[in-house]
Amino acid sequence: MEDFFYKQPVPIDFGAGKIRKLPEIIKQTGGKKGILISAPSMLRQGIAQDIMKEAGGALTAVFSSIQQNPTVKNTDDCARMLREEGADFAVAIGGGSVLDCAKAAACIAQTPYSASAFLAKAQTLVQPGIPLIAIPTTSGTASEVTNVSVLTDTKKGIKALISSDFLYPAYALVDPELTLSCPKHVTASSGLDVLAHSLEAYYGKKHQPYTDMAAERAAALVFEYLLPAYHEPGNLQARAKMSEASVTAGLAFNMTQTAAAHACSYPLTQEFGIAHGEACAFTLPSFWRLNSVEGPESGRLEAFSRCLGFKDADALAGRIDEMKKEMGLITTLEEAGIETEADLDRLVAASFAPNMQNSPVNITKDKLKVMYSRLAGGKVKLA
Repeated sequence: MEDFFYKQPVPIDFGAGKIRKLPEIIKQTGGKKGILISAPSMLRQGIAQDIMKEAGGALTAVFSSIQQNPTVKNTDDCARMLREEGADFAVAIGGGSVLDCAKAAACIAQTPYSASAFLAKAQTLVQPGIPLIAIPTTSGTASEVTNVSVLTDTKKGIKALISSDFLYPAYALVDPELTLSCPKHVTASSGLDVLAHSLEAYYGKKHQPYTDMAAERAAALVFEYLLPAYHEPGNLQARAKMSEASVTAGLAFNMTQTAAAHACSYPLTQEFGIAHGEACAFTLPSFWRLNSVEGPESGRLEAFSRCLGFKDADALAGRIDEMKKEMGLITTLEEAGIETEADLDRLVAASFAPNMQNSPVNITKDKLKVMYSRLAGGKVKLA
Protein backbone atom coordinates (compact mmCIF):
# COMPACT_ATOMS: atom_id res chain seq x y z
CA MET A 1 0.00 0.00 0.00
CA GLU A 2 1.08 3.57 -0.66
CA ASP A 3 2.18 5.64 2.33
CA PHE A 4 2.94 9.30 1.65
CA PHE A 5 2.44 12.89 2.79
CA TYR A 6 1.83 15.86 0.50
CA LYS A 7 1.70 19.55 1.46
CA GLN A 8 1.32 22.76 -0.53
CA PRO A 9 0.19 25.77 1.54
CA VAL A 10 0.77 28.55 -1.02
CA PRO A 11 -2.29 29.96 -2.85
CA ILE A 12 -1.51 30.02 -6.58
CA ASP A 13 -3.18 32.77 -8.62
CA PHE A 14 -2.39 32.02 -12.29
CA GLY A 15 -3.29 33.83 -15.49
CA ALA A 16 -2.29 36.41 -18.07
CA GLY A 17 -2.77 39.92 -16.76
CA LYS A 18 -3.09 38.83 -13.12
CA ILE A 19 -0.45 41.39 -12.09
CA ARG A 20 -3.31 43.89 -12.08
CA LYS A 21 -4.69 42.12 -9.00
CA LEU A 22 -1.66 43.07 -6.90
CA PRO A 23 -3.31 45.97 -5.01
CA GLU A 24 -6.19 43.68 -4.07
CA ILE A 25 -3.80 40.95 -2.93
CA ILE A 26 -1.81 43.41 -0.82
CA LYS A 27 -5.03 44.34 0.98
CA GLN A 28 -5.72 40.65 1.62
CA THR A 29 -2.39 40.29 3.43
CA GLY A 30 -3.40 43.04 5.83
CA GLY A 31 -0.07 44.75 5.27
CA LYS A 32 0.18 48.52 5.66
CA LYS A 33 3.78 49.22 4.66
CA GLY A 34 5.97 47.07 2.44
CA ILE A 35 8.97 47.09 0.14
CA LEU A 36 9.33 45.86 -3.39
CA ILE A 37 12.17 43.36 -3.90
CA SER A 38 13.11 43.26 -7.56
CA ALA A 39 15.79 42.61 -10.13
CA PRO A 40 17.80 45.58 -11.44
CA SER A 41 16.31 44.88 -14.89
CA MET A 42 12.81 45.55 -13.52
CA LEU A 43 13.98 49.03 -12.53
CA ARG A 44 15.64 49.66 -15.91
CA GLN A 45 12.47 48.62 -17.74
CA GLY A 46 10.25 50.76 -15.53
CA ILE A 47 8.26 47.73 -14.34
CA ALA A 48 9.22 48.24 -10.69
CA GLN A 49 8.14 51.87 -10.82
CA ASP A 50 4.78 50.90 -12.37
CA ILE A 51 4.19 48.36 -9.61
CA MET A 52 4.99 50.96 -6.96
CA LYS A 53 2.38 53.29 -8.46
CA GLU A 54 -0.23 50.55 -8.73
CA ALA A 55 0.29 49.70 -5.05
CA GLY A 56 -1.12 53.09 -4.09
CA GLY A 57 1.55 54.00 -1.57
CA ALA A 58 1.65 50.63 0.19
CA LEU A 59 5.16 49.99 -1.17
CA THR A 60 7.59 52.56 0.17
CA ALA A 61 11.00 51.42 -1.11
CA VAL A 62 12.70 49.17 -3.64
CA PHE A 63 15.53 46.72 -3.00
CA SER A 64 17.29 45.43 -6.13
CA SER A 65 20.90 44.68 -5.16
CA ILE A 66 20.66 40.98 -5.96
CA GLN A 67 23.19 38.99 -7.97
CA GLN A 68 22.37 36.24 -10.45
CA ASN A 69 23.22 33.75 -7.71
CA PRO A 70 21.94 35.55 -4.59
CA THR A 71 24.50 35.92 -1.84
CA VAL A 72 24.43 36.04 1.92
CA LYS A 73 25.29 39.75 1.67
CA ASN A 74 22.39 40.41 -0.73
CA THR A 75 20.05 38.71 1.71
CA ASP A 76 21.40 40.51 4.78
CA ASP A 77 21.16 43.87 2.99
CA CYS A 78 17.57 43.14 1.99
CA ALA A 79 16.67 42.09 5.55
CA ARG A 80 18.23 45.29 6.84
CA MET A 81 16.05 47.39 4.55
CA LEU A 82 12.95 45.50 5.68
CA ARG A 83 13.81 46.35 9.30
CA GLU A 84 14.70 49.98 8.59
CA GLU A 85 11.49 50.57 6.63
CA GLY A 86 9.40 48.87 9.31
CA ALA A 87 7.90 46.66 6.58
CA ASP A 88 5.07 44.35 7.58
CA PHE A 89 4.90 42.69 4.14
CA ALA A 90 6.97 42.47 0.95
CA VAL A 91 6.42 41.92 -2.75
CA ALA A 92 9.11 40.10 -4.75
CA ILE A 93 9.08 40.18 -8.53
CA GLY A 94 11.78 38.53 -10.61
CA GLY A 95 13.44 35.23 -11.36
CA GLY A 96 14.49 32.59 -8.89
CA SER A 97 17.42 34.64 -7.61
CA VAL A 98 15.15 37.50 -6.55
CA LEU A 99 12.53 35.20 -5.03
CA ASP A 100 15.08 33.10 -3.12
CA CYS A 101 16.71 36.22 -1.69
CA ALA A 102 13.34 37.72 -0.76
CA LYS A 103 12.06 34.56 0.93
CA ALA A 104 15.14 34.29 3.11
CA ALA A 105 15.25 38.02 3.88
CA ALA A 106 11.58 38.11 4.90
CA CYS A 107 12.35 35.54 7.60
CA ILE A 108 15.85 36.64 8.59
CA ALA A 109 14.65 40.21 9.09
CA GLN A 110 12.77 38.90 12.13
CA THR A 111 16.02 37.64 13.69
CA PRO A 112 19.31 39.21 14.84
CA TYR A 113 21.37 36.82 12.71
CA SER A 114 23.08 36.87 9.32
CA ALA A 115 21.91 34.60 6.52
CA SER A 116 25.30 32.87 6.78
CA ALA A 117 24.32 31.40 10.15
CA PHE A 118 21.25 29.74 8.64
CA LEU A 119 23.14 28.58 5.56
CA ALA A 120 25.77 26.94 7.79
CA LYS A 121 23.01 25.34 9.92
CA ALA A 122 24.34 27.18 13.00
CA GLN A 123 20.84 28.67 13.37
CA THR A 124 17.40 27.46 12.34
CA LEU A 125 14.30 29.46 11.52
CA VAL A 126 11.84 29.19 14.40
CA GLN A 127 9.09 31.61 13.36
CA PRO A 128 7.50 32.92 10.18
CA GLY A 129 8.77 36.05 8.53
CA ILE A 130 6.66 38.88 7.20
CA PRO A 131 4.14 37.87 4.47
CA LEU A 132 5.71 37.74 1.02
CA ILE A 133 3.83 37.99 -2.28
CA ALA A 134 6.00 36.17 -4.84
CA ILE A 135 5.68 37.06 -8.54
CA PRO A 136 7.93 35.09 -10.94
CA THR A 137 9.14 36.63 -14.19
CA THR A 138 10.81 33.47 -15.49
CA SER A 139 9.59 29.91 -15.97
CA GLY A 140 12.17 27.97 -14.06
CA THR A 141 12.73 27.78 -10.33
CA ALA A 142 9.15 27.70 -9.00
CA SER A 143 10.52 29.46 -5.93
CA GLU A 144 7.08 31.03 -5.50
CA VAL A 145 5.68 27.68 -4.26
CA THR A 146 8.66 26.07 -2.50
CA ASN A 147 10.07 26.12 1.02
CA VAL A 148 13.74 26.48 0.11
CA SER A 149 16.09 29.34 -0.65
CA VAL A 150 19.41 28.73 -2.41
CA LEU A 151 22.12 31.20 -1.41
CA THR A 152 25.86 31.61 -1.88
CA ASP A 153 28.30 32.48 0.89
CA THR A 154 31.09 34.09 -1.14
CA LYS A 155 33.45 34.27 1.83
CA LYS A 156 33.26 30.53 2.43
CA GLY A 157 32.84 29.60 -1.24
CA ILE A 158 29.64 27.69 -0.47
CA LYS A 159 26.40 27.49 -2.44
CA ALA A 160 23.71 25.73 -0.41
CA LEU A 161 20.11 25.95 0.62
CA ILE A 162 18.05 26.96 3.61
CA SER A 163 14.95 24.83 4.02
CA SER A 164 12.00 25.60 6.28
CA ASP A 165 8.23 25.69 6.06
CA PHE A 166 8.54 29.30 7.21
CA LEU A 167 10.03 30.10 3.78
CA TYR A 168 6.78 29.47 1.92
CA PRO A 169 5.50 32.72 0.38
CA ALA A 170 2.09 33.91 1.54
CA TYR A 171 0.83 34.15 -2.05
CA ALA A 172 2.04 33.18 -5.52
CA LEU A 173 0.93 35.49 -8.32
CA VAL A 174 1.88 33.87 -11.65
CA ASP A 175 1.32 36.06 -14.71
CA PRO A 176 2.77 34.56 -17.92
CA GLU A 177 2.77 38.00 -19.55
CA LEU A 178 5.69 38.92 -17.28
CA THR A 179 7.84 36.26 -18.97
CA LEU A 180 7.44 37.73 -22.46
CA SER A 181 10.52 39.91 -22.00
CA CYS A 182 12.77 37.01 -20.94
CA PRO A 183 16.00 36.92 -22.99
CA LYS A 184 16.40 33.79 -25.10
CA HIS A 185 19.21 32.33 -23.01
CA VAL A 186 17.17 32.82 -19.82
CA THR A 187 14.20 31.14 -21.48
CA ALA A 188 16.38 28.19 -22.48
CA SER A 189 18.24 27.81 -19.19
CA SER A 190 15.25 28.28 -16.92
CA GLY A 191 13.08 26.03 -19.10
CA LEU A 192 15.54 23.17 -18.79
CA ASP A 193 15.67 23.78 -15.04
CA VAL A 194 11.93 22.99 -15.07
CA LEU A 195 12.69 19.74 -16.88
CA ALA A 196 15.39 18.86 -14.35
CA HIS A 197 12.94 19.50 -11.51
CA SER A 198 10.41 17.24 -13.21
CA LEU A 199 12.67 14.32 -14.05
CA GLU A 200 14.54 14.38 -10.74
CA ALA A 201 11.25 14.51 -8.84
CA TYR A 202 10.08 11.47 -10.77
CA TYR A 203 13.07 9.24 -10.05
CA GLY A 204 14.19 10.72 -6.71
CA LYS A 205 13.99 8.47 -3.68
CA LYS A 206 11.19 10.54 -2.13
CA HIS A 207 8.80 10.41 -5.08
CA GLN A 208 5.14 9.60 -4.43
CA PRO A 209 1.91 9.42 -6.47
CA TYR A 210 1.04 13.12 -6.31
CA THR A 211 4.55 14.26 -7.19
CA ASP A 212 4.68 11.68 -9.99
CA MET A 213 1.54 13.18 -11.54
CA ALA A 214 2.92 16.71 -11.33
CA ALA A 215 6.32 15.65 -12.69
CA GLU A 216 4.78 13.92 -15.71
CA ARG A 217 2.56 16.91 -16.55
CA ALA A 218 5.41 19.40 -16.19
CA ALA A 219 7.85 17.38 -18.31
CA ALA A 220 5.28 16.91 -21.07
CA LEU A 221 4.69 20.66 -21.20
CA VAL A 222 8.41 21.43 -21.42
CA PHE A 223 9.01 19.02 -24.28
CA GLU A 224 6.09 20.56 -26.21
CA TYR A 225 6.41 24.26 -25.45
CA LEU A 226 10.00 25.19 -24.54
CA LEU A 227 11.29 25.43 -28.10
CA PRO A 228 8.28 27.49 -29.30
CA ALA A 229 8.81 29.85 -26.34
CA TYR A 230 12.50 30.08 -27.23
CA HIS A 231 12.05 30.68 -30.96
CA GLU A 232 8.91 32.85 -30.63
CA PRO A 233 9.43 34.99 -27.51
CA GLY A 234 6.10 36.75 -28.00
CA ASN A 235 4.10 33.50 -28.19
CA LEU A 236 1.89 33.97 -25.12
CA GLN A 237 0.44 30.46 -25.29
CA ALA A 238 3.90 28.90 -25.19
CA ARG A 239 4.93 31.27 -22.39
CA ALA A 240 1.79 30.41 -20.41
CA LYS A 241 2.36 26.69 -20.79
CA MET A 242 5.97 27.08 -19.64
CA SER A 243 4.76 29.08 -16.63
CA GLU A 244 2.34 26.27 -15.89
CA ALA A 245 5.14 23.72 -16.29
CA SER A 246 7.36 25.64 -13.88
CA VAL A 247 4.75 25.86 -11.12
CA THR A 248 3.69 22.24 -11.65
CA ALA A 249 7.28 21.01 -11.40
CA GLY A 250 7.54 23.02 -8.19
CA LEU A 251 4.58 21.09 -6.79
CA ALA A 252 6.61 17.95 -7.44
CA PHE A 253 10.18 18.69 -6.40
CA ASN A 254 9.21 20.75 -3.36
CA MET A 255 8.23 17.44 -1.75
CA THR A 256 10.82 15.14 -3.33
CA GLN A 257 13.75 17.60 -3.45
CA THR A 258 16.21 17.57 -6.33
CA ALA A 259 18.87 14.98 -7.12
CA ALA A 260 22.20 14.40 -8.84
CA ALA A 261 21.95 16.84 -11.77
CA HIS A 262 21.30 19.66 -9.32
CA ALA A 263 24.16 18.53 -7.07
CA CYS A 264 26.51 18.69 -10.05
CA SER A 265 25.14 22.09 -11.07
CA TYR A 266 26.46 23.85 -7.97
CA PRO A 267 30.20 23.72 -8.83
CA LEU A 268 29.42 24.24 -12.52
CA THR A 269 27.74 27.50 -11.52
CA GLN A 270 30.03 28.47 -8.65
CA GLU A 271 33.39 27.65 -10.22
CA PHE A 272 32.78 27.67 -13.97
CA GLY A 273 30.12 30.39 -14.29
CA ILE A 274 27.43 28.29 -15.98
CA ALA A 275 23.84 29.53 -15.49
CA HIS A 276 21.92 27.34 -13.05
CA GLY A 277 19.41 25.73 -15.39
CA GLU A 278 22.02 25.21 -18.09
CA ALA A 279 24.29 23.61 -15.49
CA CYS A 280 21.51 21.22 -14.41
CA ALA A 281 20.78 20.34 -18.02
CA PHE A 282 24.46 19.55 -18.68
CA THR A 283 24.30 16.23 -16.80
CA LEU A 284 20.53 15.61 -16.82
CA PRO A 285 20.48 13.29 -19.88
CA SER A 286 23.40 11.29 -18.46
CA PHE A 287 21.66 10.72 -15.14
CA TRP A 288 18.38 9.85 -16.87
CA ARG A 289 20.18 7.22 -18.93
CA LEU A 290 22.07 5.90 -15.90
CA ASN A 291 18.96 5.51 -13.78
CA SER A 292 17.07 3.90 -16.65
CA VAL A 293 19.56 1.02 -16.94
CA GLU A 294 20.67 0.63 -13.31
CA GLY A 295 18.94 0.59 -9.97
CA PRO A 296 15.36 0.21 -8.75
CA GLU A 297 13.76 2.93 -10.89
CA SER A 298 14.84 1.67 -14.33
CA GLY A 299 11.44 0.24 -15.25
CA ARG A 300 9.58 3.34 -14.11
CA LEU A 301 11.84 5.60 -16.17
CA GLU A 302 11.29 3.51 -19.28
CA ALA A 303 7.51 3.60 -18.75
CA PHE A 304 7.58 7.35 -18.09
CA SER A 305 9.55 7.96 -21.30
CA ARG A 306 7.09 5.93 -23.37
CA CYS A 307 4.16 7.72 -21.73
CA LEU A 308 5.61 11.02 -22.97
CA GLY A 309 5.80 9.66 -26.50
CA PHE A 310 9.43 8.54 -26.67
CA LYS A 311 10.59 5.11 -27.82
CA ASP A 312 12.50 4.59 -24.58
CA ALA A 313 14.48 6.40 -21.86
CA ASP A 314 17.51 6.79 -24.11
CA ALA A 315 15.37 8.57 -26.71
CA LEU A 316 14.06 10.97 -24.05
CA ALA A 317 17.61 11.77 -22.96
CA GLY A 318 18.61 12.21 -26.58
CA ARG A 319 15.83 14.73 -27.08
CA ILE A 320 17.19 16.82 -24.20
CA ASP A 321 20.60 16.85 -25.89
CA GLU A 322 18.97 17.93 -29.17
CA MET A 323 17.12 20.75 -27.44
CA LYS A 324 20.30 21.98 -25.78
CA LYS A 325 22.10 22.11 -29.12
CA GLU A 326 19.20 23.89 -30.81
CA MET A 327 19.19 26.57 -28.09
CA GLY A 328 22.98 26.97 -28.06
CA LEU A 329 23.60 25.57 -24.57
CA ILE A 330 26.72 23.71 -23.50
CA THR A 331 26.98 20.01 -24.33
CA THR A 332 30.69 19.24 -23.77
CA LEU A 333 33.25 19.66 -21.00
CA GLU A 334 35.23 22.04 -23.16
CA GLU A 335 32.23 24.32 -23.69
CA ALA A 336 31.77 24.35 -19.91
CA GLY A 337 35.36 25.58 -19.48
CA ILE A 338 36.74 22.27 -18.21
CA GLU A 339 39.95 21.88 -20.17
CA THR A 340 42.22 19.62 -18.11
CA GLU A 341 41.94 16.50 -16.03
CA ALA A 342 42.71 18.64 -12.98
CA ASP A 343 39.64 20.76 -13.77
CA LEU A 344 37.58 17.58 -14.10
CA ASP A 345 38.82 16.16 -10.80
CA ARG A 346 37.99 19.46 -9.10
CA LEU A 347 34.50 19.40 -10.59
CA VAL A 348 33.89 15.80 -9.52
CA ALA A 349 35.09 16.43 -5.97
CA ALA A 350 32.79 19.44 -5.59
CA SER A 351 29.68 17.72 -6.95
CA PHE A 352 28.66 15.77 -3.86
CA ALA A 353 26.06 18.04 -2.29
CA PRO A 354 23.48 16.27 -0.09
CA ASN A 355 20.95 15.96 -2.92
CA MET A 356 23.36 13.58 -4.70
CA GLN A 357 22.10 11.00 -2.19
CA ASN A 358 18.54 11.41 -3.50
CA SER A 359 19.38 9.46 -6.66
CA PRO A 360 18.32 5.80 -6.67
CA VAL A 361 21.65 4.70 -8.17
CA ASN A 362 24.60 5.17 -5.82
CA ILE A 363 26.98 7.71 -7.39
CA THR A 364 30.66 7.38 -6.54
CA LYS A 365 33.46 9.72 -7.56
CA ASP A 366 34.77 7.13 -10.01
CA LYS A 367 31.35 6.63 -11.56
CA LEU A 368 30.80 10.37 -11.83
CA LYS A 369 34.18 10.91 -13.48
CA VAL A 370 33.43 8.23 -16.07
CA MET A 371 30.08 9.87 -16.77
CA TYR A 372 31.66 13.29 -17.16
CA SER A 373 34.42 11.86 -19.37
CA ARG A 374 31.78 10.76 -21.88
CA LEU A 375 30.83 14.44 -22.22
CA ALA A 376 34.31 15.40 -23.42
CA GLY A 377 34.43 16.80 -26.92
CA GLY A 378 37.87 15.36 -27.63
CA LYS A 379 40.08 18.22 -26.48
CA VAL A 380 40.25 17.53 -22.75
CA LYS A 381 43.29 15.39 -22.07
CA LEU A 382 42.09 12.56 -19.85
CA ALA A 383 44.32 9.84 -18.42
